[in-house]
Amino acid sequence: MPKIHGIIAYPVTPFDSTDRIDTAALTALVDRLVLAGVHAIAPLGSTGELAYLDESEFDTVVDTTIAAVDGRVPVVVGVSDLTTAKTIRRACYAEKAGADAVMILPVSYWKLAEREIVAHYSSIGDAIGIPIMAYNNPATSGIDMSPELLVRMFETIERLTMVKESTGDLSRMQRIAELSEGRLPFYNGSNPLVLDALRVGAAGWCTAAPCLRPQPCLDLYDAVRAGDLQKAQAIYDELKPLLKFIVAGGLATTVKAGLDLLGVGVGDPRRPLLPLDDDGRNTLRQLLTG
Repeated sequence: MPKIHGIIAYPVTPFDSTDRIDTAALTALVDRLVLAGVHAIAPLGSTGELAYLDESEFDTVVDTTIAAVDGRVPVVVGVSDLTTAKTIRRACYAEKAGADAVMILPVSYWKLAEREIVAHYSSIGDAIGIPIMAYNNPATSGIDMSPELLVRMFETIERLTMVKESTGDLSRMQRIAELSEGRLPFYNGSNPLVLDALRVGAAGWCTAAPCLRPQPCLDLYDAVRAGDLQKAQAIYDELKPLLKFIVAGGLATTVKAGLDLLGVGVGDPRRPLLPLDDDGRNTLRQLLTG
């Protein structure tokens, strides 16, 4: 398996004027990200509006993305669903299509007990032959996986080999490193926390920001890796207002608006999400040009 590290870019899912997947726009966006130099592509995360797609649309995004990447960088496909059965279907489809790994957020109407979380990941791991990135984001899933649970699953579920931690709590990443004795790679999923996360050893940054500003994201990662923390701080200070804005405004909404402002048409987010309002677009325009 290729090493998954660095800037892991999350593309939006483009829709055309009839609310169908715009495969040409998705192909162009993915190619744009790969040519910019990102280290991996991760379709169908929160930014990709996975929760609002049906199964046929999921398959279309997977096939289109993997074809567009064409083996140039690793592809990590988000496959999360409310049920274990449908998550397994999506994970198996992604593997068959050529994904290098899958990312799974434990989503449930009912709050899951730890034994249910473990059973969920174990069942998916038993069904596929590629790695799983466990995704902890209680703000969207309502389920918070502790560092202790994540490390325990890493030690007992063969396919679970990575963690994306998105709570914005740096101590959780440090605890994962401590408990696993550095064996469990963790990835930062909290945009405003990126500099601190990379400083304490995050293997990469999972982010939609490269859709709008790829070079500063790459430069930030390279500066930390080179030990040039003064340069890294300066890049982060310049990026921070944009990072905070796209998170606060909803990633699919703000990133799609930003791409439109940059002349890259990807359509509107899918209802119930709405396009960014005029005030938001004006603020975003200043962040992109200032």
